[in-house]
Amino acid sequence: MALPFPVWWRSYRPEWLRFDLVAGLTAAAVVLPKALAFATIAGLPVEVGLYTALVPMLVYALLGSSRPLSVSTTTTLAILVGSELDRLGVAQDPAQALASSSLLALLVGLMLLVASLLRLGFVASFISESVLVGFKSAIGVVIVVDQLPKLLGVSIDKLGLFRDLAALVAALPQASMATVALSLGLVALLIGLERRWPRLPAPLLVVVVAILLTAALGLPERGVAVVGAIPSGLPAFQLPFLNSAGPSPLALANQLWPAAAGIAVMSFTESVAASRAFREMDEPAPNANQDLLALGAANLLGACFGAMAAGGGTSQTAVNRNAGARTQLAAIVTAAATVATLLVLAPLIALMPQAALAVVVIAYALAMIAPAEFLAIRRVRAPEFRWAVVAFLGVVFLGTLEGILVAVVLSLLSLAQQEVNPAVYEMGRKPGTDGFRPVSPQHPEDETWPGLLILHPEGRLFFANAEAVSSRMRQRIHRDRPRVVVLDGSAVIDLEYSALKALVEAERRLRRDGTQLWMAGLNPDVLKVVRRSELGSRLGPGRLHLTVERAVERFLQHEAGDGC
Repeated sequence: MALPFPVWWRSYRPEWLRFDLVAGLTAAAVVLPKALAFATIAGLPVEVGLYTALVPMLVYALLGSSRPLSVSTTTTLAILVGSELDRLGVAQDPAQALASSSLLALLVGLMLLVASLLRLGFVASFISESVLVGFKSAIGVVIVVDQLPKLLGVSIDKLGLFRDLAALVAALPQASMATVALSLGLVALLIGLERRWPRLPAPLLVVVVAILLTAALGLPERGVAVVGAIPSGLPAFQLPFLNSAGPSPLALANQLWPAAAGIAVMSFTESVAASRAFREMDEPAPNANQDLLALGAANLLGACFGAMAAGGGTSQTAVNRNAGARTQLAAIVTAAATVATLLVLAPLIALMPQAALAVVVIAYALAMIAPAEFLAIRRVRAPEFRWAVVAFLGVVFLGTLEGILVAVVLSLLSLAQQEVNPAVYEMGRKPGTDGFRPVSPQHPEDETWPGLLILHPEGRLFFANAEAVSSRMRQRIHRDRPRVVVLDGSAVIDLEYSALKALVEAERRLRRDGTQLWMAGLNPDVLKVVRRSELGSRLGPGRLHLTVERAVERFLQHEAGDGC
């Protein structure tokens, strides 16, 4: 597998440098506040967010195939990591939480690397967009509920979405008025900035204002919780968990691997979606297997420098692209800005109120809740709307990691349902043309012929759907009692042996009832299969036609000659 870094570097144009510098710095203004906020979602120290915006960002820029993709962490990945740390019961122990998070990222990286070796890039297509809409909307709801205590300055035991809401209501009398006032002011500032000056990095400005207010007004003395001291300097190399107390790495890995598998799937899926969405027409298409390698290396090396699980983020990639990013150099500039932050700005970050981070997190989480997309799916396809709703409820009632399993299973069930229930249309000819289309009340003028029934199945005909297709054909034949049934195979991409046997049985029944079965429009591969089978010998060349139009002409000739 070729590494793309030498390719994009050798073909780099000097005129791109200005665009990449501006884009990298602009993206940093979004990535850095998000990185801090997402670390808090996962229940980790804020510096872990910066480490994640440094090492994985840099590694993907060197190895990844997508030019604009910005890799650090995302709301989905952060909540998944946090859920797993809560499940392990280590969220309240910073050392254990850091060790477990690093080992989790290491496992995610290893799984992605193995998937790259096995060339499993096609797996990104296994989660349908409608199911992903439901999953991510539920994640948005979970994140908002998770951050509400910080807006109020209260603490609750996290026991699940509905119990957390009940605990939050019970804790309202203990809310910190100073924290609530600060939260309301920051929310108003964020909304005002995004509406009045949408091009400004509103989250970064909110964080800066919050730090200034903390320093000027002494907010910690008024009961406002702040991030607190964070280590300055670059992260040190350390193999995950080897120097920490607690279970052995092997025992912990045995507990973590199911969560790592889910996080790996979401990391890859989100990254592929973002890279495809923001690719320019003149750019090479992202290579899914190459990106598995890049994301695997990014997570594996990131784990060795204290980073959490990482993946490509849609919003930060959008900022990077819209700011003019031409190549992966823009992400390297973002990583350099993270280095400057770790070396210079760490003391200022210590003054950041927890409420400010919660405001930024909730702003991004609300963008994930997409009722308009649910309605759009419902208008187009009601079954997929139901899949989206079930995926949403799976996360809300079962939890985030279980929600991934629900999402994957639903996507596969949706795919299976489509495969085992292929459409079978009755066709008519558009007047004045040789084109055929499904018979419908919208086109009553389309030509049909007494004694002739043209049926048009779609997709792959195989053992799982052979009986369903045969049943639909029988219903239409029983209704119309035609003398000739033409099976239009122009949309049949494959014909498996079980489907061939079903067609042979159908031909026998039709012949017994005085009806002939013809086939038309078969693609070359399907035609070869039919000719080699018993079906081909039963039909003979006289009932295999090149096109449906030829079959109709032959039928009309037979009718004019008083019989088929």
